[in-house]
Amino acid sequence: MDIAQALALVAATVTSGLVSGLFYGFACSVMPALRGGDDRTFIDVMQRINRAILNGWFVLGYIGAFVFTALAIGLQFGGGDRDAVAPTVGAFVCYLASMAVTSRVNIPLNNALDAAGQGDSIARPHAVREEFEGRWVRWNVVRAVLCSAATGLLCWSLVLHGAS
Repeated sequence: MDIAQALALVAATVTSGLVSGLFYGFACSVMPALRGGDDRTFIDVMQRINRAILNGWFVLGYIGAFVFTALAIGLQFGGGDRDAVAPTVGAFVCYLASMAVTSRVNIPLNNALDAAGQGDSIARPHAVREEFEGRWVRWNVVRAVLCSAATGLLCWSLVLHGAS
């Protein structure tokens, strides 16, 4: 059981870290780079990214972080490793909150951007971008912070697990 708990915590930490890094990368490089582009280019690139990200590797990290963290909690309760439960539960709550932000803010904004049509055929691309960019960027930072907190808490869980 101890090995299973450790493996679940490692898998949760790695997948959470991958998702945290993805959101952080958008916050630090992708969105600032796109900020300097024209409206049609911004729309075209974001539409392409939103389609490209829907792949198995992303799903493995995104859903994996949720599943592995839940599994770690279950194994901690089932195996008696109570020392690491609190930070693991905290990580789960943070990650769940980031998933809520993604599903309630970022995905609907992505869908609205996609529904606006191709960048070169949009009559008012500046208005479409204005409706999307600021809100998407702000909430992406929120989910990056939440995922980073989840990853940090999972790291702490690993430390506590190793100490027990």
